[in-house]
Amino acid sequence: MSTPDRTPIQHIAKAFTRRLLLKGAAAAGSVAAVGPWMLREGHAASGSVRVFSWAGYISPDMLADFTAKTGVKATLTEYGTNDELLNQLKATGGAGFDVIHPTVDRVPNYVEAELVQPLDESKVKWDGCIASAVGGSAGMGGVVGGKRYFAPADWGTEALAYDQTKAPLKYGEAGYGDLWKPEYAGKVTVRGHSGLIGIALWLESQGKLPHPVRDQFKDEAKARANFDAILKVAAASKRSVGQFWTNENEAQGAFRTNGCVIGQTWDSTAVALRKENLPVRFVAPKEGALAWMEGFAIPKKAENVENAYAWINWFYTPQAGALYTNHSGISSTSKGAEAHLSDLNKQFFADAYPGDALTKLWWWPIQEAWYVSIRNEYQDRFLAA
Repeated sequence: MSTPDRTPIQHIAKAFTRRLLLKGAAAAGSVAAVGPWMLREGHAASGSVRVFSWAGYISPDMLADFTAKTGVKATLTEYGTNDELLNQLKATGGAGFDVIHPTVDRVPNYVEAELVQPLDESKVKWDGCIASAVGGSAGMGGVVGGKRYFAPADWGTEALAYDQTKAPLKYGEAGYGDLWKPEYAGKVTVRGHSGLIGIALWLESQGKLPHPVRDQFKDEAKARANFDAILKVAAASKRSVGQFWTNENEAQGAFRTNGCVIGQTWDSTAVALRKENLPVRFVAPKEGALAWMEGFAIPKKAENVENAYAWINWFYTPQAGALYTNHSGISSTSKGAEAHLSDLNKQFFADAYPGDALTKLWWWPIQEAWYVSIRNEYQDRFLAA
């Protein structure tokens, strides 16, 4: 099988090395948290900012710290999926919030629908963000038509969560195919559309996929040919699924209360369960963990734009980044945050990405509207099989 051309998305994977993510405190000194942030014309921040973010990402402690540092009152509304965020903004024409938190590969969808505004890059304290995240996100969807719409906030993965007492896995041997072993029938949890990509990578590694996985994001005919092959395997294996998940709470519940012992979940799912002292661990599969980047964008009809920049700049401090990661388990792009992480989060990272795992991250390509439509079509067929 031919190897797809290298893309900017693949290049950024090499930038996220353990040394880069864990090096930090010295570089962080220049962006230590001070407040209140001074805005244009020397005025201290005041008023409010309305944040629309993922469920479980932003803690009350974060909101309180932001207000203490800036004088701005932040109100939080949560959502569970990218589609929920996109549909909400479509319904209001880009009104109702000042900051949103999309994944980078979906940003072009918002730009196409005229729901977000270009960032004024002179107002963003980029020195507080890991440089490779800023540069790499441009080719992943963060820059559209020469204009930047996206300020990187975090990165994470979807990989293999497992109960180490009932479904032990070992890095280098574990792969997406382990989910479909007969011994785990009825005890597996996956998300519909990304579970299909996990199967795609498994099939690709065996030379059983019509086209390279990345090619299906560029060509509709190749997408359908691949999805036909993927769906055949998925439908035949569906009896293994004990629960499908679509959001964080459902994924955690699959392990906590619904009898699942192995699954393809977000890193945040596994770290939350580990914090509860459950025997759930998380490891990158040999085919590569599905990696994503999320960040902040400003809706087209935001009413508190200056305070939206205050939110972004507050986030780009080591302390705010650490508050975020310690709460969610998701790696912040805030430079120097690693110096303030809890021991649990440091150990989780080491366990999840041993050896060469960080160099093998599989970064989500840009998902254009036509691809999302096809993806959702096959997801629905998988769920209904």
